[in-house]
Amino acid sequence: MMGSHLDLLAKQHGISLTRPSPDNVEVPVSDETKRQVLAALGVEEKSAVTPLKQKPSKAIPKSYLPEALEQGRVWGISLQIYELRSERNWGIGDFEDLIGMIRLGSLLGADFIGLNPLHAPFIADPDRCSPYEPSNRQMLNPLYIAVDKVPSFKGSPQLERRLRSLRETDLVDYIGVAEIKLMALREIWRSKQGSAVGTLDGESFDAFVQAGGDVLRLHALFESLSAFMAERGIGAGWKGWPVAYQRPDGPEVTGFAEAHADDIQFHMWLQWLAHRQLGKAAQAAQDAGLKIGLYLDLAVGEAMDGSATWSEQDAYISDATVGSPPDPFATEGQDWHLAAFHPDQIASGKQSPYRRMVTAAMRYAGAVRIDHAAALRRLFLVPLESAPDGGAYVNYPQDKLLQILSDASAEFRCVVIGEDLGMLPEGLQDNLAEAQILSYRILSYERGEDGFKPADAYPRLSLACISTHDHQTLAGWWRGADIKARADHGIVPSDVSAAHVKERKHEREDLKLVLAQADVEAPHRLPSAAANDEKLKDLVVSAHRFIAKTPSVLAAVRLADMTSEKHPTNIPGTSDTYPNWKPKLSVSVEELATVSLVKKIAEVMREERNERLRSHG
Repeated sequence: MMGSHLDLLAKQHGISLTRPSPDNVEVPVSDETKRQVLAALGVEEKSAVTPLKQKPSKAIPKSYLPEALEQGRVWGISLQIYELRSERNWGIGDFEDLIGMIRLGSLLGADFIGLNPLHAPFIADPDRCSPYEPSNRQMLNPLYIAVDKVPSFKGSPQLERRLRSLRETDLVDYIGVAEIKLMALREIWRSKQGSAVGTLDGESFDAFVQAGGDVLRLHALFESLSAFMAERGIGAGWKGWPVAYQRPDGPEVTGFAEAHADDIQFHMWLQWLAHRQLGKAAQAAQDAGLKIGLYLDLAVGEAMDGSATWSEQDAYISDATVGSPPDPFATEGQDWHLAAFHPDQIASGKQSPYRRMVTAAMRYAGAVRIDHAAALRRLFLVPLESAPDGGAYVNYPQDKLLQILSDASAEFRCVVIGEDLGMLPEGLQDNLAEAQILSYRILSYERGEDGFKPADAYPRLSLACISTHDHQTLAGWWRGADIKARADHGIVPSDVSAAHVKERKHEREDLKLVLAQADVEAPHRLPSAAANDEKLKDLVVSAHRFIAKTPSVLAAVRLADMTSEKHPTNIPGTSDTYPNWKPKLSVSVEELATVSLVKKIAEVMREERNERLRSHG
């Protein structure tokens, strides 16, 4: 009887009673997992079970679509902002480099620049650099501030020597970058000279602080406390702090805030500078005539011990993390170590946590991508101290979340894209299409039993692309570099890896076939697996012509494909064995316009998307 009660209680609170296996077969969730997930949701096992009420079906609200996408198709360039090299940046791409990319994109005929999440990281622990495990999604990353563009900045020969060494590295030195940027910004803050602190572009710092309210103040307080704790070897994340400092409303934290008021103001000022510079980039995109402008990415969650979970503890689940069940590419499942909003809190209140998070991105964007769009209906939660195969799916209020996206996208005139990859709940893609949320279509994923899908099979309401930050470039995929990486880092067993090598041979043949069918390239002209770089460049151009031919209203070209990068941005499933989120591009922003592959890809995108070069005079 207890098992029956437990199952009913689990179902009442949205917990699925099964999960997929690596063979994609549904297996039962254990009673222990049900108990642990119920506890994480704050539900006692002895709680009464109330009958589930059937909710009347409602029309799905539609998100915003601009006239440019109602009547045509556009393309843009996607990149990681930190990977940008330039002659003037401080060892990491910044908002001024972004303006350079906007201008280049406009010259090439692109209509958007797509970026990795710009969320606030752990400034006091800069090497925790994954943009998909941020400290706070409502705040921006101060390391992207172009310090040399801040009023009252004064350089020196000594500083320039340090900056030159940071620029020359092939990996972003986050620790060195954070040290030198914060040092220079603190000098400006201390000088308090005129517009550097008081006003900028007509908006006062005081007005920004007032509008930010407690959310901004608590984030700045966290940043100050985080640095204080890190300096003492305690750690930047709040889970390791003394208990008295683990809640923002305790007397010790209040006393700290009073004693460090100026430092807290400094961290709010950093947010102001970041917002002003990102706003300037958004305006530059509008001035350059980009039809979409900036396309920003929203991470699926935040770090368990970051600013967001410390500031709003009641809004988050504290005893389980976000992950994914076992699948063929991660046979033991994955624990992403991300905090999830509590399903009862995520959409509650006029300014709900989800609405505030979405607004933080949409206010500057013409499009946003919802990472792991399945989270609009469910998340796979892994209880703390459990392996991923000890997790379970938990339902989220899809109707309310789609309504929030609809309202916010209309207010900010912002397109919504849903990353609808992997194991999706039944009917979700249909719901997203009805909501006018664009599907996310990656070439290598668009393959069935009969090979790659033809170009005209892509849905109109979608974004088509070749690869993303979690993939090798197309040239790397062709060579099987992704398979080798998973094997080298022990992500999949050797027998699975061997099967992937065999399958890749078929995939290459299928790609040749679909490109030929689309009149993109004759099969005999396509390269072999061991082809040289020049032959592979021809393949990359042909593949981009293919995605440009699709009906998809958006097509994204990854900058790493345009510059033939050899080192992947991120190898999912690795942490210490690969420098994820650190590799820089091999070409500087200033040199990109002269790269032949950049010009060739842009040309085919313009040709197929019926775009002419914009006139510049």
